[in-house]
Amino acid sequence: MSNHASVHPVILGGDAGAYSLARAFHEGYGVRSTVVSIRATPNVAHSHIVRNVVEPRLDDPEVMVELIRRAAAASPGPVIALTCVDWYVRALAEHRERLADVAVVPYPSVDLLDRVMDKRRFSELCHRIGVPHPRTEVRDGGGPVGDLDLSYPVIAKPGDNTAWHRVSFPGKAKVHLVRDRAELAALLKAAGEAGYRRPMIIQEYVPGDDSQMRIMTTYSDRAGAVRMAWGGRVLLEEHTPGTLGNPAAILTGRLPQVEADARRLVEHLGWTGFANFDVKVDPRTGVGHFFELNPRTGRSNYYLTASGLNPAAYWMGDHLTGHWPHAPEPVEVLYRIVPGFLLDRYVRDESVRAAVRRARVVHPLKYGRDLSPRRDAWVRLAELNQVRKFSRYHPPQDARGMSGPSRVGAPPSPAEREVA
Repeated sequence: MSNHASVHPVILGGDAGAYSLARAFHEGYGVRSTVVSIRATPNVAHSHIVRNVVEPRLDDPEVMVELIRRAAAASPGPVIALTCVDWYVRALAEHRERLADVAVVPYPSVDLLDRVMDKRRFSELCHRIGVPHPRTEVRDGGGPVGDLDLSYPVIAKPGDNTAWHRVSFPGKAKVHLVRDRAELAALLKAAGEAGYRRPMIIQEYVPGDDSQMRIMTTYSDRAGAVRMAWGGRVLLEEHTPGTLGNPAAILTGRLPQVEADARRLVEHLGWTGFANFDVKVDPRTGVGHFFELNPRTGRSNYYLTASGLNPAAYWMGDHLTGHWPHAPEPVEVLYRIVPGFLLDRYVRDESVRAAVRRARVVHPLKYGRDLSPRRDAWVRLAELNQVRKFSRYHPPQDARGMSGPSRVGAPPSPAEREVA
């Protein structure tokens, strides 16, 4: 696997994050990626930089391994297996030895993944090393609420993302904002009846709207040294149940406290590769509280590439070429997947509005080297479709209060599960 110039990325998943990784390799190395998705998705349809393979059985590790090995057999250069999805990260790490002769799998060991993907253990770690983290209790899906030493509203989310991925019930979301005891009992009951009897993480609610959220991404080399850390202020999050909490707009920039605590976490863990953090700043104290460590690049990873920190260059330098990218001061950009006029309705701070006007705007799916009439029309339509989604799930008048993790209720429509 020495011909690194013809590296062949195999990317699992079909969302905007997968396309963004393919774009990063195309921008940096001029190569096309194979993107494997369970179903055909508009994010990669009609793209010239992607070969989309639709495999409905991708969640089966045997199918995943065989597919990657077939891609490697047809590739003249090394294969690197990538994803923005937690359960594929774990599957790749678990089956690394079956792929090691044909593909690079740039993710930590299963043991290390389990330490951070188990949100209860991550909470304990934060408290042990002094990283700000919301007060947390744990209940099991299908179990009773019992005595909860937290004030409502609370945040409820799965402790096991892989098991959560496998179940379905009306109103299921990535994160739930629970307003009272009865609502928490209903959520635990619905999860248990759907087959999720794993831990549910119940956390105190840090007040504030989307603008209090921050994002941070780090890269640690195979020796555990932090090579890159860059983040930004989230101006607006998505609010449809299937994509809840994904950044819809980010103004990138330095975050001293958040970066320092992120570095402390990955260095303490001996982490390798990318880590992506969700953080919320408590408006009462100005302190950023860490919610979780995602063991991968996030769905919004194009904010890194647009800032001059192409993720492909870090994987290549660490695993294939040995040449690390020159790291000048990153460029501050405005990453967004919503129209500018929609974002303007939600950003009220005048200093932030001024910074938004100054920043260079980037959209992960709008790529000048990947143009086709059908794809261009879909990307523009998807951007405008955000107006309808925000009107339904997060109208501007509601944005002044609690930002809206979903309650148990109606499931999202199939169209709403595929968001740009």
